[in-house]
Amino acid sequence: MVLIEFAMNPPDRGQGLAPYVARILDVIDRSGLNYQLTPMGTILEGGYDEVMKVVGDCFRVLEKDCPRIGMNLKMDYRAGTESRLKSKVEAVEQQLGRKLKT
Repeated sequence: MVLIEFAMNPPDRGQGLAPYVARILDVIDRSGLNYQLTPMGTILEGGYDEVMKVVGDCFRVLEKDCPRIGMNLKMDYRAGTESRLKSKVEAVEQQLGRKLKT
């Protein structure tokens, strides 16, 4: 399984990026993959080909009317694992002995 965290935006569109982020999130939500939206990006979980297809689809939905697109992407692959989106947080909570705000 792969976890990726990415943020994509058109830097030449000023400060009001919510309409562009909404278009990206529509693609992600319709993909069927597990994801978590954060204030600074989105975390996706799935097979490598699946998550990279979603990233590509997000790019294509912006490139239609955005001549410039910036993206940051981090990826973590670990063979033979599932549900890491939750289990990584749960492991830290277990160490602390309490629930965290997530």
